[in-house]
Amino acid sequence: MSDDADFAVVGGGLVGVAIGWGLARLGQRVTILDEGDLAFRASRGNFALVWVQSKGLGMPRYARWTRLSSDSWAGLAEILRHDTGIDLHFRRPGGFNLALSEDELENKATQLKRLHNQPDMAEFAYELVDRARLTTMLPEIGPEVVGGVYCPFDGHTNALKLLRALHTAFARLGGVYRPDSKVARATRAGGAFRIEHQGGTLTATRVVLAAGNGNAALAPMLGLSAPVRPQRGQIVVTERLKPFLDYPIVNIRQTDEGTVMLGDSLEEAGFDDTVGTGVVATIAERAMRIFPLLGRANVVRSWAALRVMTQDGFPIYDQSATHPGAFLTTCHSGVTLAAAHALHLAPLLVAGALPQDFAPFSAGRFDVRAAG
Repeated sequence: MSDDADFAVVGGGLVGVAIGWGLARLGQRVTILDEGDLAFRASRGNFALVWVQSKGLGMPRYARWTRLSSDSWAGLAEILRHDTGIDLHFRRPGGFNLALSEDELENKATQLKRLHNQPDMAEFAYELVDRARLTTMLPEIGPEVVGGVYCPFDGHTNALKLLRALHTAFARLGGVYRPDSKVARATRAGGAFRIEHQGGTLTATRVVLAAGNGNAALAPMLGLSAPVRPQRGQIVVTERLKPFLDYPIVNIRQTDEGTVMLGDSLEEAGFDDTVGTGVVATIAERAMRIFPLLGRANVVRSWAALRVMTQDGFPIYDQSATHPGAFLTTCHSGVTLAAAHALHLAPLLVAGALPQDFAPFSAGRFDVRAAG
């Protein structure tokens, strides 16, 4: 099979399809090449948060990018609802990061002060909430919760419906999705890219690498660098419960369907995505201390997935100096950044270059010689 496209997007998860749909909305002929469900999909590990409050310590530009995406999310959800009829159940009531001790609360407050004291930091509101006020906003909290941090710009969505809506809208715009098309080789000659994949060959004017941890091997083919590694995260989901949680918590959220998601593990386990009962037990124990009623809930699902992590935890957005028209996108916040990727990054890719204010996102920041 041989195809031609204006853009080839390598990777069909949340990052790839958000970009692909954004490009298709701008009139581009787009083909998404996806390895398929045997891939270590980072999207499986999402917690469906659209999160702002803790982002950007060490890179203020990332805080601004995250806030832009959060502010654009309602527009993204409405466009997709209009075009596909799928309600993403996006809500932005604000979110909490709760503390089970005074020391823990003080540490959270200190981190936020450091975050906001950075030069060029995007200002966003947050407040420390004591237990007395928490009990009015989160009446089911347990006696060990001493307080928390609240940010009005945090929210959550239904990530499965987001993925479905993006793929549906992409197809309706004429986008081509090729599953089971793992890329083996990518070259550039005569002003075009030739991409050899499991299902055939694709010729494209421009290429966007959005293959998560797979970018590490793909990037050097196009004169790029993607120093990423997998980081395991585990998620626990309960049975459906009566609504009790009106705000997302960084590690606990009740979905629009009534189930409760529990998570927050950060494990260096290589490409091992097996579930560990010890980690699951720790996740469940903390959740029950925060909301004792969860101790009576049945667990219906638990799984592990591999995040895409860089050395400093921030995304990489880059363009190739040796292969003009090749771009790299990698991050571990595919849900939060979906609106930024679709509505703000895609127009930059069509324009043909990333602006200077994207320089902090370049993988060049990891080059010790360049830094020296």
